[in-house]
Amino acid sequence: MGVQGTMEYLSDLLSTKKKKKKKQVQTVALKIRMDCEGCARKVKHVLFGVKGAKSVEVDLKQQKATVTGYVEPKKVLKAAQSTKKKVELWPYVPYSMVANPYISQAYDKKAPPNMVRKVADTANISETTVDDRYIQIFSDENPNACSIM
Repeated sequence: MGVQGTMEYLSDLLSTKKKKKKKQVQTVALKIRMDCEGCARKVKHVLFGVKGAKSVEVDLKQQKATVTGYVEPKKVLKAAQSTKKKVELWPYVPYSMVANPYISQAYDKKAPPNMVRKVADTANISETTVDDRYIQIFSDENPNACSIM
């Protein structure tokens, strides 16, 4: 390794020492219980105080606050909880995004129009119209299946 190689190696070592990852612009939606315009102003003021927040939109009718900017969802949630109001991440998704929108976990009367509660894909329906006993009775592998007929 010559002088040029040594200089490049030292230069690379020094330059990679403090590389910061650039944060991406994120949108964080929250469901916040707000009763009046004063509550909405208070929530908007607190959410603008979050480091990296570029814009805050508050929808009093839907009880929704949306923060856009270089923010982390945990920090936004913590700041919103400091208002002493009931806060949770926005639990609703469009109706077309859920496979079974009428299961008990997804259906919510308080949801905005054309929205249902977000349900994990692992949720399955435990109630079926076909009972396992009927499947066994009429099975081809059951030698006594014809005796019922």
